[in-house]
Amino acid sequence: MVLAGFAALGVAWWSQYALGHVPCGLCLWERWPYRILIVLGGLATVLPRDMARSLLWLCLPVLLCAFGLSVVHVGVEQGWWASPLPECRAPTFHGGSFAERLASMPRRPAKPCDAATYLVPGVPVSMAMMDGIYALALIPLVRRGLRIRAKFRGRGRKTIQG
Repeated sequence: MVLAGFAALGVAWWSQYALGHVPCGLCLWERWPYRILIVLGGLATVLPRDMARSLLWLCLPVLLCAFGLSVVHVGVEQGWWASPLPECRAPTFHGGSFAERLASMPRRPAKPCDAATYLVPGVPVSMAMMDGIYALALIPLVRRGLRIRAKFRGRGRKTIQG
């Protein structure tokens, strides 16, 4: 899970800093589950097996949240619904002088959440869609890892008793 979290964040940061893609508010929210995966996976490596197993079980709802955030973002990109975040909407100015309008503008320009970012040109899969696919692909890996741990744990008990 640590490697999976770092891989997801690494692609996001590479896209942002190497390719110059500006993340929107939803993009920044979509990074949080992978930060949580890194923490859970890191703790699982240093805790006793039973506690580590519990932490690995917690990775499943975190991945489902990552998928849910991806669905929300894809829905906004496709125009199915409006973004739940106020920073994804264009600023509105109500009267006042030009100086007051400049003062009310955000410090850094925000990318609208309905403008999809495509990592691979010509492939109609946005980064938000890739995030959802990635989260869904990790769920069977976590479940398999939990089964493998249980299998090894069961073998250890049989050899000690027998």
